[in-house]
This record gives sequence, C-alpha cells and structure tokens, in this order.
Amino acid sequence: MIQNTRQQVAQAVRAVESKKGEDVSILEMDKNAGAFTDYFVVCTGTNPRQIQAIADEIEHSLEQDGSRPTSREGYGQAEWVLLDYVDFVVHIFSEKARKFYDLERLWKSAKRVSLADLAKKPVIEKKAPAKKAVKTAAKSAGKKAAGKSASARKKKSPAARGAKGKTSRAAARSGGAGRSGASTRGAGKKRSGTKTTSRKRK
Repeated sequence: MIQNTRQQVAQAVRAVESKKGEDVSILEMDKNAGAFTDYFVVCTGTNPRQIQAIADEIEHSLEQDGSRPTSREGYGQAEWVLLDYVDFVVHIFSEKARKFYDLERLWKSAKRVSLADLAKKPVIEKKAPAKKAVKTAAKSAGKKAAGKSASARKKKSPAARGAKGKTSRAAARSGGAGRSGASTRGAGKKRSGTKTTSRKRK
C-alpha cells in the first residue's frame, strides 16, 4: 500500500513536469505533527490556464490506474487548485498564492523528498517485542530483586536482633535501677516523715 502511494505521487509529479509546472516540492508529512495525509505535492503555475492544465493532466494520468481524487477545489478561480487523493494531496498555486500561504513553512516538520527517494523501498520499522516476553522479563527481574532483598534481611537480622536485645536490656536495667532507687528514697522519706509527726504528737 505504501509503495503504491509512492508510485502514484511520482506519477503526479511527472504529470506536473509534463505541463511545465515550476518549483515542484514533494513533502513527506509528519503524522506526529497532525498531518492528515502521507504526502504533499506542491507546484506553481504561471497563469490560470496553465494551473488548470496541470490539474487536468494529473487527473488524467492517475485515472489510467483507476485513481480519482476524492475532492477537487479551486479549479474555477485557478489561484490554488487542490486535488485530494487521500494518501497524498496535490497543491497547484499561482506565484502570488504560493508565497502567501507558504505551505512549506507551515508544515516545516515535513521531510523533502525527490523522485529518486520515492523509487526506493520504504523502510519498515521493527515491531516492538511481544507483550508476553516483556511480562516474563519483568517477572524474572522481580524475582531476582525479591531474592536479593530476602538474603539481605537474613544477613542483617541476627545483628539487628542482638543490638535490639542489648539496647532493651540496658534500658531495662537503667530504668529498673532508677525506679528502685527512687522508690527506696521515697520510702525513706515517708518513714522519716512518720517519725517526725509521731514525736510532735508526744
């Protein structure tokens, strides 16, 4: 399908050249930039009659292969004739209209190609890896990570437990000693207070 489109674009360009169309540009459109077609063919006619003659020749040439434009616009005024073949669009401008609309600047992300480029086989991008393979790789990576974390916990746990045990025991000792001393002192104060009050009563 792609190669057939490229052949049709080349055929349209040759039709333009046969009618002496000037400043022919072939633009390979960037779909990421919001382009609605694959190619633009842009050319200039010096007068309305030549612009119409170029449009007629393109249609006649492509009709031989059963291709007809889905729409044709601007033929009567012949300032800007547009032939829409879905996968590519031909723009035939007067000199004034081409400078005014400046499609090459408007679609500056498009790649300029030549007839020689169209004759080459298109480069087909490699497909992304299957989802199953990606899932399997993710699972294996997750298992490895889980194994490493588990072994790390096993190595650290005895020392951690010993440190926690020592800390808790030391805290228990100091806390117990503090409490026992405080309670002893408190008991002593209570006893001395009792003796003092008993003496006063006497």
